[in-house]
Amino acid sequence: MSAPAPSPLEIVGVEPGQRPERQDEVLTGAALDFVAALHRRFTPRRDELLARRAEKRAEIARTSTLDFLPETAEVRAGDWRVADCPPALLDRRVEITGPTDRKMTINALNSGAKVWLADFEDASAPTWENVIGGQLNLSDAFERRIDFTDERSGKSYALRPAEELATVVVRPRGWHMDERHLECDGQPVPGALVDFGLYFFHNAQRLLDLGKGPYFYLPKTESHREARLWNEVFGFAQEYCGIPHGTVRATVLIETITAAYEMEEILYELREHAAGLNAGRWDYLFSIVKNFRDAGSRFVLPDRNAVTMTAPFMRAYTELLVRTCHKRGAHAIGGMAAFIPSRKDAEVNEVAFEKVRADKDREARDGFDGSWVAHPDLVPVAKESFDAVLGDRPHQKDRLREDVEVKAADLIAVDSLEARPTAEGLRNAVQVGIRYIEAWLRGLGAVAIFNLMEDAATAEISRSQIWQWINAGVVLDTGRQVTAELARQVAADELAAIRAEIGEDDFAAGRWQEAHDLLLRVALDEQYEDFLTTPAYAALRD
Repeated sequence: MSAPAPSPLEIVGVEPGQRPERQDEVLTGAALDFVAALHRRFTPRRDELLARRAEKRAEIARTSTLDFLPETAEVRAGDWRVADCPPALLDRRVEITGPTDRKMTINALNSGAKVWLADFEDASAPTWENVIGGQLNLSDAFERRIDFTDERSGKSYALRPAEELATVVVRPRGWHMDERHLECDGQPVPGALVDFGLYFFHNAQRLLDLGKGPYFYLPKTESHREARLWNEVFGFAQEYCGIPHGTVRATVLIETITAAYEMEEILYELREHAAGLNAGRWDYLFSIVKNFRDAGSRFVLPDRNAVTMTAPFMRAYTELLVRTCHKRGAHAIGGMAAFIPSRKDAEVNEVAFEKVRADKDREARDGFDGSWVAHPDLVPVAKESFDAVLGDRPHQKDRLREDVEVKAADLIAVDSLEARPTAEGLRNAVQVGIRYIEAWLRGLGAVAIFNLMEDAATAEISRSQIWQWINAGVVLDTGRQVTAELARQVAADELAAIRAEIGEDDFAAGRWQEAHDLLLRVALDEQYEDFLTTPAYAALRD
């Protein structure tokens, strides 16, 4: 009997001593063959779509505007709906987000939320340990063979009964990121196909046996063509693995300004597999800066915390999303409540809880079917808001919001904001940027900073605003113009403050200088870097 043919997929840059424990359980020959098949079939198309992103960006640079697509008017006018929702995703009133480390896996599943967004993207730095370990943790959870003991506190964690656990929706990496440790035919495999492929191959049938299915959140989507590619990936994967067609369900994050003009088209392309759309905040603002960075003062954003979801152009975006989803029978999912409760400061908690409650009350009243939180203590707060509107109903998709009429110009009316950039806003962008990047370089993607749970989107909007304010010649509330020299001074002051705060030993043990340097590199370079995580990934150590 001849030996089986070697897999076309090669593991590179991982020394034997660096291999995560139980790696071979994830990287089986059959699983690698499946990922290789995905790569060979779909990466060329992925590459074409990334090139189209650059073409679209050049078009925006020429015109300083966006509009709904004339060539897809028939789709928007057509009478169609997405596939019926599976029972496990009918009620999504509270979703908790977080990375797939072992402790978070247990806590998120036990949180009382209806859904856990198990994140391989913005809340996870893609070290090889995180990529492989996250896959193991999910499979172990589905098999109920997962537990965790905190070495510092001695506290043990285990799963609650199955009927009390959140439904898992996995977020793979965006199309732009490659996985440097897996190559096929000498070419890196897209991280999206690695995360999706390994999870689907090992768990699709297992999830069906549990009465659920392989469900996904799709990040960083910029067009309906990219959604079409995902739909083709789903169709191929189901056929390859012998899973019934239509088993996959995907919720698309509308977190780029270009996707906001193609919401109906995105749902249409995915209609056999679509579950809904989600309205984000930081990545959405980051996308506006990125795409309209040449357009001068008209598109200058104020301090990031001053741009709330009630700003006119943000409200136009969220209301259009609800109307679009409900018109097509899909769930509309609201944005993140990132506050982290403190057990030491009840007054801070009360103020923050009121802000979260007001935000979730607004979303429920506006017609959203659910929303995100970043901490288990916020699950009851968000649930109360949606319970008050939904009652015993699983969603409110019958609210069609036909009163909503959003024009193309409404989505980019950034100049309607009254708030202006401030010196404190600049300092906060530098503070958060350095602190987040330093943690990311150490392999942490979800980081508590100033009582908020931050992820990569936070660093993206922070560095983008610094870049925008410098290049637009913004004058702050102090009367001082934002320049590269000022940004360097603020960054030097912050680095010194961190050193004084944590002490020389902890400072030396961290990656603070590298984080400082990387933030300034992407904030000050004349050439705008599309994604901060691209140069950061090159510096990430396994």
